[in-house]
Amino acid sequence: MTGLDLSSPVAVVGTGTMGQGIAQVALVAGHPVRLYDAAPGRARDAAGAIGARLDRLVAKGRLTEADGDAARARLEPVDNLADLADCGLVVEAVLERLDVKQRLFGELEEIVAEDCLLATNTSSLSVTAVGGTLRHPGRFVGLHFFNPAPLLPLVEVVSGFATDVTSATRAYETARAWGKTPVACADTPGFIVNRIARPFYAEAFAVHEAQAADPATIDAVLRECGGFKMGAFELTDLIGQDVNESVTHSVWQSFFQDARFTPSLAQRRLVESGRLGRKSGRGWYDYADGAERPEPHTADKEQPPAYVIAEGGLGPAAELLALIREAGIRVREEDEDHGTRLVLPSGGQLVLADGQTSAEFRDVVYFDLALDYRTATRVALSAAQDTSPRTLAEATGLFQALGKDVSVIGDVPGMIVARTVARIIDLAHDAVAKGVATEEDIDTAMRLGVNYPLGPFEWDRRLGRDFAFDVLDEMHERDPSGRYAPSLALYRHAYATDKREGTS
Repeated sequence: MTGLDLSSPVAVVGTGTMGQGIAQVALVAGHPVRLYDAAPGRARDAAGAIGARLDRLVAKGRLTEADGDAARARLEPVDNLADLADCGLVVEAVLERLDVKQRLFGELEEIVAEDCLLATNTSSLSVTAVGGTLRHPGRFVGLHFFNPAPLLPLVEVVSGFATDVTSATRAYETARAWGKTPVACADTPGFIVNRIARPFYAEAFAVHEAQAADPATIDAVLRECGGFKMGAFELTDLIGQDVNESVTHSVWQSFFQDARFTPSLAQRRLVESGRLGRKSGRGWYDYADGAERPEPHTADKEQPPAYVIAEGGLGPAAELLALIREAGIRVREEDEDHGTRLVLPSGGQLVLADGQTSAEFRDVVYFDLALDYRTATRVALSAAQDTSPRTLAEATGLFQALGKDVSVIGDVPGMIVARTVARIIDLAHDAVAKGVATEEDIDTAMRLGVNYPLGPFEWDRRLGRDFAFDVLDEMHERDPSGRYAPSLALYRHAYATDKREGTS
């Protein structure tokens, strides 16, 4: 099946930032576009704004003058819903209220032809519920664009409970014909991206609430060690704390207050105080003119150890051994069955974050997971209050000798990157097991929708099938609230590995 014919007009109802963006995408793809807004004059103002953006594209050489003129000629603001009668697709981008959307689509159903595709751009409401009052809900689908729609490639094509396969396929092919990268998903809270991305924010906030590290340090570790483009605090300041918290709260409520999606009390207080991020001038950070951005905690210079003993290899951190040797530090490798660790000259141990805490062991320093230890510019360490200062100094000096800045954080299980990635992987496996989307579409959505360095399943393959399960299982033992309980899907994934390896 192909997408919507180019001769078929596309209607966009709602002319805010997202509505204008979707209209621009359809215009540039070659469709006639009708703009409608319930507020008098808004559609014409939006058409002017879209025309100005087309002019800028022409000026930058991204659109020819002829194509710009043709696109502008295809754009028509209208004053009445009845003017959308001959459209082949109507995309709604109005207020995120169920009653408003239901009423709008009820009116549209009386106007458009029976083969007209109806689509909502909702990011937080149930597609099934929005289309649930229609006489013909089979033609109703979710087309969730990401802001700014003309620039971001991802579109989540969401099938409601009553959506016909042919309608979903037609919407999918239309998005692809528009130059977007569509992914198909079922109608569950948060769809793909807003469901699986929750731990990226939640775990950063949890580490902060535990007084283990400040926002600047957590953000720096996520960027410089985890490979994420932005940290959770700076990203939510950009999104808007009220917007981000609203999505989190919606997903949590929609999953019947599932502990895995529990909102952050610290973020709630931020919203209550009016500190909404960049748009209000202050959020986690201060954006006033002249305000200084806080620096992440970076440890003072320490001497590196003369040697290390590698016991049992280092699993996902195995590449550290080559880096240590390249730094001129002797490495002696020993096969051990009881764990993977580096033993320092002090006798203390350096261990990859595994969901346990330093306080449980004698003289253990944990180090965080990195996307790539060779290119990482910062590594986080955690230690208990009674950890030997010499051991912590040797651990710090070791990573500094590898060219890394070192941030020492509090003794929290899973540290920062390891717990975040483990939870993202878990939610991804759970989503596949429940038919939300395929592994490939989830990886695509998380890379394109929120710019993650790897998709969850790409992370999983790199780390080993049992890494995420082991981290979460240990964290669940220390916090039995259910927040860190590995899903049945992740359990099966890890257990299948054990069976193939002949373990029990």
